[in-house]
Amino acid sequence: MPDQPYQFSKIAEELIGDFRRVPFDEPKRSKKRATQPLAEILEALLQKHQIGRESPEHTIREHWKSLVGEANAAYSHPAMITRNMLTVLANHAVIRNELFHHRTEIVARIRALPGCGHVKALSLRAG
Repeated sequence: MPDQPYQFSKIAEELIGDFRRVPFDEPKRSKKRATQPLAEILEALLQKHQIGRESPEHTIREHWKSLVGEANAAYSHPAMITRNMLTVLANHAVIRNELFHHRTEIVARIRALPGCGHVKALSLRAG
């Protein structure tokens, strides 16, 4: 006995549905994919979003006050790392300007942190 049930073509499923008077509700362009085990999908998501694991973003957030100073840290927040660039949200224009002027020093301090050597630039955003 096979492990997987037989897969009819879409035309065959439509004909069977018409014969049994059951409407065929699947979109025409959709594709059926094999079912994947839930454990593999969850593990991939946990790995992708660094849930329950140490990540460079967590390390930077823990050391943010020592990286930019106490006054600048009160008005700014490191958000995420994408393509070797740390996005920093600053909710005050003066603080954003201050971080912009000291960005090379801040990046050098970030690169000295364990696991953060790949960060090469800062992206400052209003927020």
